Parts: sequence; structure tokens; C-alpha cells
Amino acid sequence: MEQGLQIYCKNNNKYKNFPPGSTLLDIYSGFNLNLPYQVVSAKVNNRAEGLTFRVYHNKDIEFLDITCSSGMRTYVRSICFVLYKAVKELFPNGKIRMEHSVSKGYFCDLLIGRPITLEDVKSIKKRMQEIIDEDIRYHRIECRTEEAIKVFEEQGMDDKVKLLQTVGSLYTYYYTLGDTIDYYYGNLLPSTGYIKLFDIVKYYDGLLIRVPNKENPNVLEEVVKQQKMLDIFKENLNWLHILGLGNVGDCNIACNKGHATGLINVGEALQEKKIAQIADSIYNRGTNGDRVKLVLISGPSSSGKTTFSKRLSIQLMTNGLKPYSISLDDYFVDREQTPLDEHGNYDFESLYALDLKLFNEHLEALLRGEEIEIPRFNFSTGKKEYVGKKLKLEAHTILILEGIHALNPELTQHISDKNKYKIYVSALTSISIDDHNWIPTTDNRLLRRIIRDFNYRGYSAQDTISRWPSVRAGEDKWIFPHQENADVMFNSALLFEFAVLRRYAEPILMTVPRNCPEYAEAYRLLKFIKYFTPIQDKEIPPTSLLREFLGGSSFKY
Repeated sequence: MEQGLQIYCKNNNKYKNFPPGSTLLDIYSGFNLNLPYQVVSAKVNNRAEGLTFRVYHNKDIEFLDITCSSGMRTYVRSICFVLYKAVKELFPNGKIRMEHSVSKGYFCDLLIGRPITLEDVKSIKKRMQEIIDEDIRYHRIECRTEEAIKVFEEQGMDDKVKLLQTVGSLYTYYYTLGDTIDYYYGNLLPSTGYIKLFDIVKYYDGLLIRVPNKENPNVLEEVVKQQKMLDIFKENLNWLHILGLGNVGDCNIACNKGHATGLINVGEALQEKKIAQIADSIYNRGTNGDRVKLVLISGPSSSGKTTFSKRLSIQLMTNGLKPYSISLDDYFVDREQTPLDEHGNYDFESLYALDLKLFNEHLEALLRGEEIEIPRFNFSTGKKEYVGKKLKLEAHTILILEGIHALNPELTQHISDKNKYKIYVSALTSISIDDHNWIPTTDNRLLRRIIRDFNYRGYSAQDTISRWPSVRAGEDKWIFPHQENADVMFNSALLFEFAVLRRYAEPILMTVPRNCPEYAEAYRLLKFIKYFTPIQDKEIPPTSLLREFLGGSSFKY
């Protein structure tokens, strides 16, 4: 083989030479890798690329399967294109919207002028399988953005036209699958034959795409019923449609026309109205001894739980109640009693890092009308201290407890449900890039956290991105299994949010060095955030949930 390119493969830490213009598939074959699962994409110099990507210079390459997030995104996008092609052929006048992840799958709204039936779903799945069996290639076509806009105009795909008209890129790309054209904001598989495992099922009034389990890609994820989660997404989507904001392109157009202040005012008013409704619901539940005495608030990282708790407390005060916040941090067990994780380190995220017995004894005593002394956990010594902080519930006192374990039944198992009100808070991003590209709610929270960590906690974007997988693993274990226990869910995402976050996130993400593994995620987020027309944050009120991450809040944290 001629000298050509020198490729370093991170999967086996070996170098090999290849001819210029070799595809990643050629390079994968040349290294003779025997990876446990099918390769679906690769990182080239820490940037995610599809397997048909051609290499013309020396590169570091790491091949990915669907056990990593980047590989799974490629796999799911490719299934979505097959679903769109099948729907377009079976229902030429129909429309499908890929809306959000729910129940360990992806919810899609199929609009065909009537309710969908099990027979419809069966037909769609059959056609999808035929397309997969035909092993049709995904073609990526790069062109001037003006030409892509014409292509989508001819297809009647207004969502993509608006998006491309407002993004401001000189060149763009789109994909073809046979005679079907679509746009996806990331890589696809080389061909449909790479899709080895999927399912499509009827789910409430729509469809659910089922995908392989990330830990064991040989089996599908189990469907977990999430009716409350689905309802909160639908409620927010209805509001967006009333406002005429179907997708990012609509938001960009509104901002370009000078309506950003209106979007901010409406978004903030909607959240305040929802918080007031929740406070009224808490106040009106039960009478006398059966009244709610304990409000439990949980949610994943960077969901805005703290600001939500403070704003809810204000609304509870307007109902004549006296909120008192309890910190779970004060109920940690002594450090040497903290459970260990699989690496032998203290697992502070574990429910059993808390002194559950003492916590429940204190809650029960308070509800009986007794006075207790609340401990204060000393993080320097790793022990609880008592410094004379006494508490006794008065007639109108209501306890507010915010923390990742708040909805876990084991935390408050000795407290009657009639005395508890459970709230789940998360940034459940409703707006989509276009009809076939949703925005993962985790991206919303990760951007918030990157900005807050950088500006107020002394962590670089690289640090935050590096820790994010372990944060997500903790959420999967301790938070998400209990979210449907909530009496109500609150969506902390704001419809104008990404337009504001862009100005803060871009310079921080650009500090991530190209030679570190976290660059791949930073680059992906930078590409994503550029879809949004940036707006100023000066109109965002000091009580906004966003202020918890941007700064300028009127609340103390």
C-alpha cells in the first residue's frame, strides 16, 4: 500500500496507512476491528462523522456503536428517515412529526385526517421493514442553502424552508433515501440495512419508535408508561401552536420581526400562571388535619428546581400559607457510613446516603405538632451538628422539600399521602428544530449547567461535559423511575430560551480544546445552538427560572 494517509485508531491504539479519499468504512475494514456491536459512526479528530465520510489527511479515528450517545443518535435519526419515507408512501397527504423522547422511545404525531388504527401501524411497520430489507443507501447532498430551500419548497416542507431561511448559512446539506428527501441535523447510517432492531407501536393517540437498549443493543428498550409526561408535553405543544410557533424557524422569524420581548413576556406569564395554579391546588387539597403539610419537589440536574421552589413559596404565601424549606443535605449520614459506588467512592447521590430513619422521625413529630431540633450537616467534618435550630409547625406552616430523592416513596414512606403533594420539575423542551428533528431535553439542561458552572462555580465546559454522563446515570437510577409518582409536572423550559442561551453558551463552548474527548460534544452543541437567532436577555425578569443559570436573579441561592 502506498504511504498515503496515516490513521491512528483509538479503538486499538494502532497506526495504519490508507489511500487519500478512503471512507471511514474502508478504514474500519482495514483495521480488522472486532468490536462487540455493529459500528454506526465515528469520531474523526473528535468530531462525529458518518461512515461514508472520506478522509484526505492524517486523522485520529474512534469508531462508535449505539452504546454511546453519539452512535445512538445516528441510529435513531436513520430510523426516523425510514419512518418518514414509509408514511409518505402510505399516506401521501399525511404528515408526521417526531416530537420528543418519552417512555424510553420517541413519540411521533401522525396526522392523516382521522385517528390512527392498529392496522395503520401494522402497515407502516411492514413498509419500514421492506425499506430496511432493500438496504437503500442514505445519500448526503451538500449545496448552497438557496438550492436546498428550493428543494424543500417543492416538497411543501415549510418547516425546513423557514429554518434554512433564518439560520444564515451559505451552504447546507440534506439527505435522500431513494426518491425521498429530508433534513437531519447530524449523521445517518450508510444504508437502511444497518438498522437491525427497531419497533413501531401505537402509543396513546400517536406512534412510539422503540429503539435498542443502550447497555444491551441486542434487545429493545422496555416501554415505560409515562402518561403524565406525555400530557405535559402535549399541553406545551398546544400553547406553541396557539402562538403560531411550530418550530425553531417560526421563533427565529418572530425574533427577526422584533417580537422577542413578546415571546419573553408570554413565556414567563405562562410559567407564573402554572405555578399559581399549583399553589392553589396545594391550598385547596383536603381540609383541616388532612391538609397538605409537605410539598416534595424533585427533578434532574439544571431543571430549575431551586427557583421553582422559591416562586412556589411566594404563591403559597398569597394563599395565606407560611412555607418553610427543609434541606435534605442536612440529613446525610456521617461520612464513614455513606454507601460506596462501583468504583469504591462515596456515593452521595444514593438515597441511602441520607439518614432516612431520623428524617422520617422528624417529619412524623412535626406532623404531630411537636417541636424538633433540625441538624446541620458539617461538610468539613462529615458529621451532623445541632446548633439550636428548632422548628414547630404552626397552623399555616407548610414544609417545602426539594431534592433528587423527593419523589422516591422510600424517602417519606411513613408519611400519609394525604399530607404530601409531589411535584416533578424538568426542562421538557417542546419546540422542535423542524417536524423531524426534536430537541433532546438533556441538551437544554446541559447548556444551562455549562453556563452556570462556568460563570458561578469555577468549572470549565470541558469539566461539565466530562461529568455529565455520571450525572445522567444518577438521574436514570434515582430520579426518572419515580417521576410518574408526581401529582403534577412543571415544565421549566421557556420557548425563547435557546435564543438567549446562545449568546452565553457559544464563547464558553469555544474554549474546549480540540484535542480532548469532550470536544465532540462541545462541537455538537455549538452546531445545534447556531440554529437559533440570538436575542438579548435584558427583558428577562429577575424572578425568571433562567436567572438561576444566567445570573441576575432576585433570589438568593
